[in-house]
Amino acid sequence: MKVKISYKGTILIASLEGELDHHSAQYVRQKIDSELMKSSNRDMILDFSKVSFMDSSGIGVVIGRYKNIQKLSGKLIIINLNNQVRRIFEMSGLLKIIPVYDNLEDAIKNVKGNKNAAYK
Repeated sequence: MKVKISYKGTILIASLEGELDHHSAQYVRQKIDSELMKSSNRDMILDFSKVSFMDSSGIGVVIGRYKNIQKLSGKLIIINLNNQVRRIFEMSGLLKIIPVYDNLEDAIKNVKGNKNAAYK
């Protein structure tokens, strides 16, 4: 699993690549959390465009980052889910609490606009 960190203004973007499973979950947690701690960013976008697989450990990573962002009064948004990973998000109930968009531009508009915007 690779994690590429970038910024769009004050929004932290974590682009994930590979399989988000029990083998990579701890690394992903540490990488994202350390970046959040050293920056003043409160809003984060997780880009799943290159994630080929996710298991329950991946769900835990997402929920944990969601809780951390909530404590900062920020917003977490997920983008670019493939069909398999989207199904896991649906079954786990994550789609009910975390907004998901098909592209970065729409996600950025949501972060910059209404913090209570409807989920897509």
